[in-house]
Amino acid sequence: MTAHGTDDGRNEGATHAGTVPRVGVDVGGTFTDVVLVTEDRVCTAKVPSTEPQHEGVLTGIKKASNRAGITPREIESFVHATTVPVNALLERAGAETALVTTAGFRDVLEIGRQTRPDLYDLAAEKTPPLVPRHRRYELDERSTVDGVEEPIDLGPVDELAEALSDIDSVAVSFLHAYRHPTNEAKVAATLRDRLDVPVSASSEVLPTFREYERTSTTVVDAYLRPAIDSYLGELVAGATEIGLPEPQVMQSNGGIADPDRVRERAVTTVLSGPAAGVVGASASADGVLDTAGVEGIVTFDMGGTSSDVGVVRERGIARTTDATVAGQPIGTPIVDIETVGSGGGSIAWVDEGGALRVGPESAGADPGPVCYGNGGDRPTVTDANVVLGYIGAGTEFGGEVTLDEAAAREALADLAEEAGLSSAVEAAEGIYRVANATMTRAIRSVTIERGHDPRTFGLVAFGGAGPMHAAALAEQLDIDRVVFPLAGGVLSAYGLLAADEKHDAVRTRRVELSDADPETLARIYEELIAEVESNATADAAPEIERTAALRYRGQSFELDVDVDERFDPATVRERFVAAHEQAYGYAMDDPVELVTLRVTGTVENEPPRTRYRPQTAESAEPNEQPTTRSVVFDGEERTATVSGRTAFEPGTTIDGPAILEGEESTTVIPPRWTGDVRRDGAIVCKRGDQP
Repeated sequence: MTAHGTDDGRNEGATHAGTVPRVGVDVGGTFTDVVLVTEDRVCTAKVPSTEPQHEGVLTGIKKASNRAGITPREIESFVHATTVPVNALLERAGAETALVTTAGFRDVLEIGRQTRPDLYDLAAEKTPPLVPRHRRYELDERSTVDGVEEPIDLGPVDELAEALSDIDSVAVSFLHAYRHPTNEAKVAATLRDRLDVPVSASSEVLPTFREYERTSTTVVDAYLRPAIDSYLGELVAGATEIGLPEPQVMQSNGGIADPDRVRERAVTTVLSGPAAGVVGASASADGVLDTAGVEGIVTFDMGGTSSDVGVVRERGIARTTDATVAGQPIGTPIVDIETVGSGGGSIAWVDEGGALRVGPESAGADPGPVCYGNGGDRPTVTDANVVLGYIGAGTEFGGEVTLDEAAAREALADLAEEAGLSSAVEAAEGIYRVANATMTRAIRSVTIERGHDPRTFGLVAFGGAGPMHAAALAEQLDIDRVVFPLAGGVLSAYGLLAADEKHDAVRTRRVELSDADPETLARIYEELIAEVESNATADAAPEIERTAALRYRGQSFELDVDVDERFDPATVRERFVAAHEQAYGYAMDDPVELVTLRVTGTVENEPPRTRYRPQTAESAEPNEQPTTRSVVFDGEERTATVSGRTAFEPGTTIDGPAILEGEESTTVIPPRWTGDVRRDGAIVCKRGDQP
């Protein structure tokens, strides 16, 4: 599917067929990954992430271009996934934002919901709002679900504009503006006219009911807009300078959009990078979903800072409108991903009780793990993998970092002494198990907690560290198949090139399903379709998907079901009942309430078509010939075969224990596992005697 290149410009593993030069760039916490496809080859590059991020992006593109023997000016398509928005949330480094809301409701952000992450923790503290109370302003106005009861007086709005003169961004969220936005629209227009800052209105960002989630999402959008606007401005300017086209940006919903649209809706990019990974994994899972007894796939992306887990089923990539990122509820569509602070750079430490812990703090790219030799002195998951033998001494990551095994072993020996363990190897095993336990919980959360049996799923592993941990996770979850895409270390960047353009439009319409008027709903759907079509930039008309969120009367949560072009209440009810029984194990005869209508418009993009080109033993350099080394599995030292990742012809069976080394990542096949090389270069591993 994809392949890695070498520093001398030779590209191994795959060639590309039938497309103009296209580049995808994914920025991670440690590395920036690049995939470049041309008429006859696929080149990749991995460079350390930088601050500001756009410098690393452009450096990576130049490196990949050099390997492909082209200039950046020859690239005709540029797609990008950025961590700027999520970093701004995690680090609380967004804009100084003000909130304007209905009189009496400025504390909605603070009150939130009754749910708490730690129900029995008496000292638990809620995440502080992004907008402190002194920057939350009230205006006299009132709308209900039936209409505007108290029109807005714009006189106080003029005075408010003076008070907001030093603010970086403004969010406006009025009660019931999702249904009757007149007052909110007037205030937003006035503030846009008087202030030279972004103004986000809830009726534009998320026109759905539930004032807390709607207000929170609007505030997040306003909080991020200056940062994403500044970043994209720098990126577009830098890209133009070296002859690149304007970048398209991956959104959290798994689709791409042009930068102008993203600047207007910054909240849609919060999980840009992780979404690209799920798209890439979905494109890599050909044949797995068709296997008898396999319900879907779990996508497992382990990078330097965190691990992201998602689900793909027959219907496609699972999405949600009920996500919380950095403690902030976000109601716009997001690929349903569980993120945990367990990555290759996660730091191992000993808590006050003497227990070994891993993460969430990360060594990042600078100074990075101890084995990088860049000044890091705290052991990480990567250091543990070096000591266990999964990563060989002297391995180069992306041609940029050469590992120092002795330094890693010394750091782990110190940690072992602190934790009361006998050796550096025992400490490394402990780190490996603790990190795996964290990631196993994440997989359970997107399978078991969503009503799915992980034993009926395959696992697609990628990211710089994912292929080293995937088989161990699969054993803990009784998953029998693991897919290792070719050059999975940069699969998120590949996913950018496989992503479709995608836009969403939504509107709350609460009514009992039995009382719903199909003609009224058809009119609303047509308005939503017009909205997504106006946002599409591709020449082709978007393919339209209609869904509806429903619930039993009295419930406080909804389930999405597909809706046909002709809305038939009886059919919609049948689909809802089936979805409820699948998710929760039971169904009822109670009345069903229609809550929200949604339209998704998708313009399909042709993914790169590649041919796997193995680097066979006959053509490999002497230092690429298969060797062996001592590797630790489950406390036992074993001799594993060590080969290049692209050293196998399609149809080859690889018996574990085996280590497959690539430039972007290392694949570990444990004992009792076998791997079959597919025609696209991906390796499908099976446990035991599985068919």
